[in-house]
Amino acid sequence: MPTAPAVTPAPRFLDLHVLQALPYNNVNRDDLGSPKVLTFGGVTRTRVSSQAWKRPVRLAVEESIGEKALRTRRLPEQVFRELAQRGWPEDLAAMAGAQVIRSTETKLALEKGDRTTASLLFLPDSAASALADIAEEHRDVLAKALGKAAAAKPLLPKDALHQILRSRNGSIALFGRMLAEIPGAGVDGAVQVAHAFTTHATSVQADFFTAVDDVNQWAEDAGSAHMNTGEFSTGVFYRYATLDLRDLASNVAALTGPQDGTAPPTDAAYLRDAATLRDLATAFATAFLGTVPGAKKTSTAPHTHPDLVYIAVRPDRPLSLAAAFEEPVRAREHGWGLPSRQALSEYATRINRLLGTTELPYAAHAGLDDKPLTGLGAAASSYPALIAGAVDIAYPAAAAANA
Repeated sequence: MPTAPAVTPAPRFLDLHVLQALPYNNVNRDDLGSPKVLTFGGVTRTRVSSQAWKRPVRLAVEESIGEKALRTRRLPEQVFRELAQRGWPEDLAAMAGAQVIRSTETKLALEKGDRTTASLLFLPDSAASALADIAEEHRDVLAKALGKAAAAKPLLPKDALHQILRSRNGSIALFGRMLAEIPGAGVDGAVQVAHAFTTHATSVQADFFTAVDDVNQWAEDAGSAHMNTGEFSTGVFYRYATLDLRDLASNVAALTGPQDGTAPPTDAAYLRDAATLRDLATAFATAFLGTVPGAKKTSTAPHTHPDLVYIAVRPDRPLSLAAAFEEPVRAREHGWGLPSRQALSEYATRINRLLGTTELPYAAHAGLDDKPLTGLGAAASSYPALIAGAVDIAYPAAAAANA
């Protein structure tokens, strides 16, 4: 009997694996100012938290797609300032800022003289202006209640406020949002980012420094005006993130499609969403490869790029290759970089063989090595080409439309 043709499984996860050397740095400090660490494989490694790397990635994504989102507790104050700029009296504008929270009739609480919320909100940067527009429409109601007991009661339309607080954009579709107080406002993030850590053992290095007082150089007691010690580290970091393609598609469909679910998406809407997904995936992958946390940047400038990037589009589940470095890499005459790249390639070969997923929808790498690393799929000519190849596989409809 003829053998049925193999069915290529649909792409589900876009895995990003990065090896990156950081010189003398402290891009992520603990509460005492020391580089963050973890113990893995019985040795101490330098660590950079996912939060520390995710923020510059998010800001770079927003710069790329032209859509910003703001994480803040100062939404009432934002609305107050927006209305004050429109010519509202300050007392009425302040009341309106509090009302955009009070009138939601939820557990969202106000603090600090009704200028901040107890919870941190994550909204498109247009949200404050849209909420101010609602206040404008009900200015007479707010003015009548000013200075009276009625000012403590909800005065603005709850449903209109909820609609603004549920709004999202591309940044929120990628990174998600926790807002349990507003029904339907929570968004499961499509991006998952691991804590980065060095592939080898590290130790903290102290730096004694002084600052000179430029005015007192001629004084009898001239000398250092300030002395202190900073702590830094160096190393080759393994960084990992995965993009859930299905979750991102769901988030984008909710962003761009019919909200009541009564109308099926048209071909034009499908291609529009596919193009949006492609743009978001490309922006995220590019930002993840090209950013470094900014702590201590003025005194260390650790602005490196990755030595190696491996991207795999997987059909089943995400797969971190962190276990490749459970046994710490040992430096050779060429340092930690080369053995780290070889360890990643060797581990990927073994784990894919065990999982039976050697034939992935997409697996490729780009990096410093002259020879391809056979365990990491095909060799791409550059990081942009590597990303483009993965996104083409992840979103074939958009790729075909762009062809």
